[in-house]
Amino acid sequence: MATVTLILGKSGSGKSTAMRNLSPASTALIQIIKKPLPFKGAKDWKAYVTDNHANIIGACRKTERKVIVIDDFQYMLANEFMRRSEEKGFDKFSDIGRHTWDVFDALLKLPDDVRVYILSHTEETDAGQIKMKTIGKMLDDKITLEGMVTIVLRAVVQDRNHYFSTRNNGSDTTKAPMGMFDEDLIDNDLAAVDAAICDYYGIAPLAAAA
Repeated sequence: MATVTLILGKSGSGKSTAMRNLSPASTALIQIIKKPLPFKGAKDWKAYVTDNHANIIGACRKTERKVIVIDDFQYMLANEFMRRSEEKGFDKFSDIGRHTWDVFDALLKLPDDVRVYILSHTEETDAGQIKMKTIGKMLDDKITLEGMVTIVLRAVVQDRNHYFSTRNNGSDTTKAPMGMFDEDLIDNDLAAVDAAICDYYGIAPLAAAA
């Protein structure tokens, strides 16, 4: 079973920037929406751009790279919803929920030494809970995406600095295995996160970016 980690946060909270120290030669990047990466050296990255759930699954199964990053995952759901917005009834919500579950299920079934980082936006529920952004209550009633993974980090900005929160604050879905991270806030650095995960689970680490 692969280690699938959710990196959640508002737009501009440092999710994509967190890739800056990963090696583009050793990391498979899937972009749901094609856009420039927000850090120097971005030209070295060659992204596979698709918002189709089957294509995402196929690309993740095909790559031999041990680290996979899926950026702006929530647009896989949003784009399908918008393409089907004129359809009557609720079938589209069931389909979007199934396609999302299919992606998570396929990622979790990748080899044990594979790490997948899903970058996605957050939303706040009526009860004040901060969670992964989806497509409404009907989808949330079917699946809790955070419940399918062991690690959920939330990108936060404090004093103009960008961090990952590693501890649940009682009103979000942040979680991590006991002892994986010593601090409540860590640098928003996916390379450091990946190294911590490899050390915790005894996985051969990824080579550092040049």
